[in-house]
Amino acid sequence: MSELYIRVAEDENEEPMEIPSEDDGTILLSSVAAQFPGACGLRYRNPESQCMRGVRLVEGVLHAPENDWGNLVYVVNYPKDNKRKMDEIDAASAVKVKRGFQKTSDLIVLGLPWKTSEQDLKDYFTTFGEVIMVQVKRDLKTGNSKGFGFVRFTEYETQTKVIAQRHMIDGRWCDCKLPNSKAGPDEPMRSRKIFVGRCTEDMTTDELRQYFMQYGEVTDVFIPKPFRAFAFVTFADDQVAQALCGEDLIIKGISVHISNAEPKHNNIHQLFPNFPGGSASLAAMFDRSQYQFPSSHV
Repeated sequence: MSELYIRVAEDENEEPMEIPSEDDGTILLSSVAAQFPGACGLRYRNPESQCMRGVRLVEGVLHAPENDWGNLVYVVNYPKDNKRKMDEIDAASAVKVKRGFQKTSDLIVLGLPWKTSEQDLKDYFTTFGEVIMVQVKRDLKTGNSKGFGFVRFTEYETQTKVIAQRHMIDGRWCDCKLPNSKAGPDEPMRSRKIFVGRCTEDMTTDELRQYFMQYGEVTDVFIPKPFRAFAFVTFADDQVAQALCGEDLIIKGISVHISNAEPKHNNIHQLFPNFPGGSASLAAMFDRSQYQFPSSHV
């Protein structure tokens, strides 16, 4: 049988490509896969029933239906896993394109060494991409660094790359992340305070203060007595506190959880049902200490 070409397409609505047949009128699957990588077979639409039919495949050889390929357009089959993978790639590409149009945001840089200047910060982050703005937060009276700052990039891809890793700046590991939204103007103290859960009894206020100073200026540390496995830490700036919320940090080899400190006295009895004196006693302790209880206790 003389060589002929079979019309093959990736989809019924796409322009077909001609694939050469073998001398016996069959088509090698490898010939199809050479033009359509990943192909595992062919199918076609039956002119009479309008249903899709599969082409017989035997040991890598495709056989013509009823010994005649005709003028039909044959559609490529792909493994389901391969198709799903292609769909995922397409979806990832769509997300990437979408992100390309997203605007960048100010990122908070936590744990800055006291000596780091704005020029140092700019020189470091410029290695990732174009920098729009850098700022090191300083005390208004002394002019000393508060241990954190802000950076903003031109490209969203650069921002994503920077957030995804830790940064060694002037000999210290620093974290760069999106600040959580601030509390309202009528709640300035709430946004500066964090709840530190899962503390151990050997943790002291001085140790907690020393640990959290790497993220910013600490104004107060409070550990309730009797010990209840949690503490409160207050920062000078609310954005440092909010940026740490939701994090799991390692202190003295123990994983502690950071969350918002919010007044939820009505939930205290649910969280500490066995507290001596009942919920009223616990609530009174929080009132005296001027600390608020978190919305969730971990």
